[in-house]
Amino acid sequence: MNPNEQKLEYPFADALPQPGLAITVADGLRWIRMPLPFALDHINLWLLRDEIDGRQGWTVVDCGVSRDEVKKLWEQVFEQVLEGLPVLRVVATHMHPDHLGLAYWLCERWNAPLAISMTDYMTGRLWSRLATAPEAQVREAGEIAVAHFLKHGLNNPEAQAKIRERGKYYPSLVPDVPACFTRLMQGDVLTIGGREWQVIVGYGHAPEHVSLYCSTQKILISGDMVLPRISTNVSVFEFEPEANPLPLYLKSLRAYDGLPPDTLVLPSHGRPFQGLHERIAQQHAHHAERLEEVLEACRKAPCSAADIVPIMFHRELDAHQLTFAMGEALAHLHALYYDKALVRELGEDGVYRFRAAAVAG
Repeated sequence: MNPNEQKLEYPFADALPQPGLAITVADGLRWIRMPLPFALDHINLWLLRDEIDGRQGWTVVDCGVSRDEVKKLWEQVFEQVLEGLPVLRVVATHMHPDHLGLAYWLCERWNAPLAISMTDYMTGRLWSRLATAPEAQVREAGEIAVAHFLKHGLNNPEAQAKIRERGKYYPSLVPDVPACFTRLMQGDVLTIGGREWQVIVGYGHAPEHVSLYCSTQKILISGDMVLPRISTNVSVFEFEPEANPLPLYLKSLRAYDGLPPDTLVLPSHGRPFQGLHERIAQQHAHHAERLEEVLEACRKAPCSAADIVPIMFHRELDAHQLTFAMGEALAHLHALYYDKALVRELGEDGVYRFRAAAVAG
């Protein structure tokens, strides 16, 4: 456990749900985990006891990726956890594969509606269409991604090969998305099991990420916006190459300022914890330190995003992790660039490099 984690409280200690089973975290709320095929090897999913139009059942929050082994674990959950009741509704916090991947399967199996923000629904539906797109279109998507990272200094052939598969990556984990949805917006209130859950929208990590807060239970289902151990990924990718997501993410965290100090946070990765405001303060401090590191590097010499990666990430990265590290490095460069602390130049080699802006004398 790192020093920041030690400042948080973990009401369930080291307890984790066993495959296909659940842990009760509050009245009417259960915690399950599903495996992921990444270095980040799990996602937490939440089952909330519910009643809709007189029908008893469950609302599911987040879904896992579309893999046969995950479907089998879900079948175990249906048999052993749901008490013979149906899934009435599926909520996806955002469109990333580990959250939306099996929404189509859950919704179809239970004839249940999907609730999600419009931006994330449309993005997920668009990207999943690549599952049935012509091969030329899939290749084009991969080449656009490679061109984006090449402009920022990524000359690693293995990483480039991995990026070329990006067109196949998303639809392999999200092969379909339900044909219709219920839109969630900032300030909406979902009634689940007779309790009101406030919708809190955040930006920077996903197009329009949804968290849910219940004031009567003092519980926040935070999705990926607040995680106990790792920093939420905030990246600039090829589909929005001039994006400035880091200030959006940090500003979004202000939405949690008014929540009680003893709020129980249910994150998508890691263990449920208390210490929300401490963790948010840690995130602000973390990014402030990274921004200062990046600025100092660019004071010494012009830097591409590839130059910044080893400054921000002090460990060996596989090809998959490297693409996210590049996106994160670029997010920090862009935050400084748009704040006019850096200037950007396109070199003769076609690579963007950033240097510290001249200080007016």
